[in-house]
Amino acid sequence: PAVKPAAEATRTGKVGVLATPTTFSGDLYASVVERFAQHVTIYKSTCPRLVEEIEDGNLDTTKTRIILEEALGPMLKAGIDTVVMGCTHYPFVIPIIEEITGPGVRTIDPAPAIARQAHRLLEVQGLLNPKKSYGEMTFYTSANVQKFVELLPKLLGEIGPVQQVKWND
Repeated sequence: PAVKPAAEATRTGKVGVLATPTTFSGDLYASVVERFAQHVTIYKSTCPRLVEEIEDGNLDTTKTRIILEEALGPMLKAGIDTVVMGCTHYPFVIPIIEEITGPGVRTIDPAPAIARQAHRLLEVQGLLNPKKSYGEMTFYTSANVQKFVELLPKLLGEIGPVQQVKWND
């Protein structure tokens, strides 16, 4: 969905999108591009191995930087002025992305817009918590709990309890 504000914001008509192969092959991505970005050129990269690096806690390593430089280099040469985070993992490396792209390229993280939409939907349904205090956070993972517990502070700071879930196939 962040392709829409990117298409509206671009001055050059050239937008970069960093996303997973699943995102690029999905109906939502295709629909948003068709409806809102026909007038722009979109440069895509799946950033191979970036998700795995982030999940390993390698947020600011040489390897992570190389992955991003390889993804962004061709886009920058093409003249993009806007880059979209099309994966929930990628905002964790926005500082490196912005170092690589420089101040002339706008980075669009869809998370704030998604949070506003979730708030709006909860409000419409009368499901907003009336308390002004923060609730508790519990994290669920299908992966190794200890590895996840070690990763979360790198990503989010202080965390709540973590529980492992088993997915039924």
